[in-house]
Amino acid sequence: MATHLLLQKIFKTGIVSEPAPVADPALRTREQELQAEILKVFGQAVAIRHVDAGSCNGCELEIHAINGPQYNIEGMGVKFAASPRHVDLLLVTGPVSRNLETALKRTYDATPEPKWVVAMGDCAAGCGEAGGLFGANYASCGKISNVIPVDVEVPGCPPTPEALLAGILAAVSGGRAG
Repeated sequence: MATHLLLQKIFKTGIVSEPAPVADPALRTREQELQAEILKVFGQAVAIRHVDAGSCNGCELEIHAINGPQYNIEGMGVKFAASPRHVDLLLVTGPVSRNLETALKRTYDATPEPKWVVAMGDCAAGCGEAGGLFGANYASCGKISNVIPVDVEVPGCPPTPEALLAGILAAVSGGRAG
């Protein structure tokens, strides 16, 4: 009986989703430039370690989007890795909770030189009056740069996949290394 009611609700509601984003031809040209720049800087693909320092997971949804076929970040020579010992760039989301402060520092220390850090989202970048939605308080260290050095901040709540790609490119091409 419950299945019948669920199916009725599904048919009544219909499809509730956004249309796919329109393809951007400039992104394809930029993809080729990004590949060339990555090969020039590293001679290989760029590896990223994502660190969730206490986020709400809004930024993580956008990270999943850039891994999908619409943006094809791996086709640009950018891949995600599980170990900080094998990466070139740390992508950090959320305000740093006090419980994750030591883990973030250890992850940063375990990443070999040269390394870049991208703070993704308003909470990580400390945007706003109090340094993000949370700021520094008894449970939070606030923005990422309060704990480790940051090369590029990508604002937004959450930032778009395009903004994230631009932040990664900015870090690799012009950010401080080491």
